[in-house]
Amino acid sequence: MHWTLPNLLTVGRLVAAPTVAAVFLVLPRPLADWIALTVFVLSALTDFLDGYLARLWKQESRFGRMLDPIADKAMVVIALTVLTALTGLDMLVTVPAVVIMFREILVSGLREFMGDRSKTLGVTALARWKTTVQMVAIAVFFLATGLEQVPDVNFVAKPVGLVLLWLAAAITLVTGWDYLTRALEDSPGPNVQQSPRSEPRPREPGVDGGA
Repeated sequence: MHWTLPNLLTVGRLVAAPTVAAVFLVLPRPLADWIALTVFVLSALTDFLDGYLARLWKQESRFGRMLDPIADKAMVVIALTVLTALTGLDMLVTVPAVVIMFREILVSGLREFMGDRSKTLGVTALARWKTTVQMVAIAVFFLATGLEQVPDVNFVAKPVGLVLLWLAAAITLVTGWDYLTRALEDSPGPNVQQSPRSEPRPREPGVDGGA
């Protein structure tokens, strides 16, 4: 594997994912909120930049294609876990967060199940929009948690974040169902092995009591 700039950006995004949670363990709020927001936004930008540079410089690789969705899912799942904790398991945040995380795990499992046939589960245009809406929603929510001491501003940021988060969850359900149906249609049927038919033995004289 060559350590190209696109691959380095992807690895950096993967490493940055747990940082979003770690800052809340070592730093006071709202400083932790601002650092988490900064790390998340910069990581989200690399999600666009690594793919763009890989295509521009013709540096696309199997390593990058494998690691990119893993880094995206790690960033989203960890950030959503942090947000659900910061909001005290608020139902309006927890429900869409659980939907999004469940879908991400389901699609990863489907790709693992499909193996070499996982190319049939290629990323769709709607799935790309799903990722974009997720990133924006999470960024707005981190902004809202950092602005908790500024009610006039937070009054706008939090509702916007909620709307975007529920929108992302709705798109997530649609794309998840699409991946599931495509995987089921392309999955092989059960391998039923039929036992060979035994040849009838020749009838011995005197054994059968015929007429």
